[in-house]
Amino acid sequence: QVQLVESGGGLVQAGGSLRLSCVTSGHTFSIYPMGWFRQAPGKEREFVSAINVNPRITRYADSVKGRFTISRDNAKNTVYLQMYSLKPEDTAIYYCVDYTTSAGWNSSPTHWGQGTQVTVPS
Repeated sequence: QVQLVESGGGLVQAGGSLRLSCVTSGHTFSIYPMGWFRQAPGKEREFVSAINVNPRITRYADSVKGRFTISRDNAKNTVYLQMYSLKPEDTAIYYCVDYTTSAGWNSSPTHWGQGTQVTVPS
């Protein structure tokens, strides 16, 4: 059974930083692209970032480009999302995902974590 477990969320002032972590189990982490989505109150879930099997290949939503950095540690089966210069509009539940189909990150995510709350007060 595949499990994705996020941690690292919390309350941070505008301009601050947080690092989210997602530890996975139940599959061979190193062969799959991984990613992060988020859902703000009253809004639809949206893509934030993804990292390919080659960790140098990454994608970011325009809203976080230049402020967030995604990375992975295959030895620890963990994907990270380092967030800098946080804004109130970054307030959301952040979800870790994997992409295990042959289409990779060009498909919808396969598995989702339970989410971790990030709150940036205005």
